[in-house]
Amino acid sequence: MRHGKPAFSKSARVSCREMADWIAQYDRSDTGGDMPSEASRLLASSALNIISSPLPRALSSLNALGRKPDLIDDVFREAGLPIFHLPGIKLSPTLWAAFFRIMWLCGFSRNAEPLGIAKQRAVQAADILVTSAKLSKGPVLLMGHGVMNRLIAKQLIALGWKACRQQGHGYWNANIYKSG
Repeated sequence: MRHGKPAFSKSARVSCREMADWIAQYDRSDTGGDMPSEASRLLASSALNIISSPLPRALSSLNALGRKPDLIDDVFREAGLPIFHLPGIKLSPTLWAAFFRIMWLCGFSRNAEPLGIAKQRAVQAADILVTSAKLSKGPVLLMGHGVMNRLIAKQLIALGWKACRQQGHGYWNANIYKSG
């Protein structure tokens, strides 16, 4: 499941240099008063084991669901964004984030974890989820992040797991995978 909407949403135009501070504030942000849907609550209530990213937006999302993590691991944190300095340009943080993510996907990872390393983390994360599902003999909920959740999903599929329900990648959305 992807976390709820972060409370920090400052959207004024910023320069590249200001974007680095914006990202840091976003990473420190929890979800404030953003509440999950009833479907998200129901799904979370069925989990026998809860795993989470350590970022505040993930942990506060679990709190909003009335759940506590059994495991918090940095391997599940979101893949960072590289920052490129383009002087004189001010854009919305959403546009900068999209631009930086595209650059990252194209292999440019200046001051950020490279895509290849994030994929290695996704392999570790998938292994943790599979082991957790085997040990708990039931549903496991991962409270994570958009890009990292997608990378982990690819690894689960590579391990033979099947996607049986996909809601999308928006806030509070969850995709369900079952062992093959």
